[in-house]
Amino acid sequence: MKLVFLTALGVGGATVFGSAIGFAFKKISHTFSDMVLAFAAGVMLAAAVLGLILPSLDYGGRYGILITIAGIFAGALCLNLMDRVVPHLHRLVGVDTETHSANANIDKVLLFVSAIAIHNLPEGIAAGVGFGSENTADALLIAGGIALQNIPEGMVIIGPMLAAGISPKRTFLCGLATGLVEVVGTLLGYFMVSIASAILPFALAFAGGTMLYVISDEMIPETHDENTSSATYALLAGFCVMLLSDFLLS
Repeated sequence: MKLVFLTALGVGGATVFGSAIGFAFKKISHTFSDMVLAFAAGVMLAAAVLGLILPSLDYGGRYGILITIAGIFAGALCLNLMDRVVPHLHRLVGVDTETHSANANIDKVLLFVSAIAIHNLPEGIAAGVGFGSENTADALLIAGGIALQNIPEGMVIIGPMLAAGISPKRTFLCGLATGLVEVVGTLLGYFMVSIASAILPFALAFAGGTMLYVISDEMIPETHDENTSSATYALLAGFCVMLLSDFLLS
């Protein structure tokens, strides 16, 4: 349990760490932003497949493939429902620093932060569910991948918030709040599978499905609107980093 709690703090703290970097580099270019988020997408993709979906097949037994497929679609549909119900904004663009006091820009920023928080919850759950398998190596691979992609995610939300006129203190608190969502999600995922270990194969696939949904529906389209080649190679680099990590841990 101590390891799970420390991992939860690490996963959530990665977002806060990224936010701190964002304060140091307030103006991040669009190209660089696309590349770091595409790298994060590659990390998430590998973590979802290697740490969640393949273990789901292993633990599912005779009907593992059916359980895994059902879990993937259930996770994607759940996140799609959250996207429809909770007001948020996928990408923040067009914030003018000369008109930073405009309420419309601040509203956009808060909706953008809401989107980060929505997707941090299932990411945290994925990290917690991984520990339910009692395979510490896989669990740490998932958590490490999520933490790694949280750093650039935390970085890119700071500049637009400051440019929109939100105070540095409130900006940091927003970054902290999105990190705390991950901590809650990690503990929730762990306790879910601890209470009912029979749901582990489905829970692993469900968590993998939520991550695949975020990657396909948002991260890849948003990072490939321009500079597609650099974003593609950044995604491949992120995937290979996780592949190497899995190889070294196995």
